[in-house]
Amino acid sequence: MTQKEIIFSDLFEDAYGSPAELANILDLGLEMLFYVEEGAFSQREIQQVVTALRDINGVLRGKS
Repeated sequence: MTQKEIIFSDLFEDAYGSPAELANILDLGLEMLFYVEEGAFSQREIQQVVTALRDINGVLRGKS
């Protein structure tokens, strides 16, 4: 593991306790994106966020 990976891992372990708990929070965030008010962000911006969250969620759930 690189130093950045260790810091990233420690940060989320301290804040969320486990990868599964962080994955649950990310699932909630993905669901919230369905309720963003029209015009607040471009569709492309939202899609970029969703893609990043899905990628992180996949890693946390061991699906990468």
